[in-house]
Amino acid sequence: MKLLLTSVGISNKSIHSALVALLGKPIDQASALFIPTAIYGIAGGAQIIQKVICGILGDPFCQLGWKSLGVLELTALPSIKQELWLPMLQETDALLVGGGDCQYLCYWLHQCGLADLLPMLLQKLVYVGLSAGSMIMTSYGTTYGNHTVPADSDKSLNLLNFAIHPHLDHEWFPNNSLANIQKLAATLPMPSYAIDDQTAIMVIDGAVEVISEGNWKLFAPEV
Repeated sequence: MKLLLTSVGISNKSIHSALVALLGKPIDQASALFIPTAIYGIAGGAQIIQKVICGILGDPFCQLGWKSLGVLELTALPSIKQELWLPMLQETDALLVGGGDCQYLCYWLHQCGLADLLPMLLQKLVYVGLSAGSMIMTSYGTTYGNHTVPADSDKSLNLLNFAIHPHLDHEWFPNNSLANIQKLAATLPMPSYAIDDQTAIMVIDGAVEVISEGNWKLFAPEV
């Protein structure tokens, strides 16, 4: 299992180098699929998706010079035979999972069956998360509530026994101060990583490494 869990994408040379190392080859020799689904759970989602794909919002993610790039919309998959979309996932090098609403993303991962397939797929492909796309792999997720999925739907896939709190001290997210995240972390039963937009968490078969040219903090759960 190879995961690169970012706050805003491939924001600096260190995170870029980590991605290349995980892929085992240059990005221009690798294929990728982008999952935009979580972005629909926030206001203006359609426009944000277009900007992320075109590389005009945030840090590089889709526009990294991939050999090929496709879009995989989870809400469409339940109406399509699995034999049409599963081979794409089996053949791709990287799965790029965008940010937005954790609960909405998790709901559709389960609805389309991809949540059950991920452990098998992650034996080969590299998972690259952005914000909510990173958070859902951990034991903690959040929601904007701009959807009609069942209220008791999962907010994370709980594949990793820690939490990620992205966008530390970002001007767009005034509540994401270190002090506020520390208070939140104190209420959670697992370790918490507060990471800014110049930081990512790399996980290789359970081994965790922080890749950073910015600021981050690990909070241990209070006993």
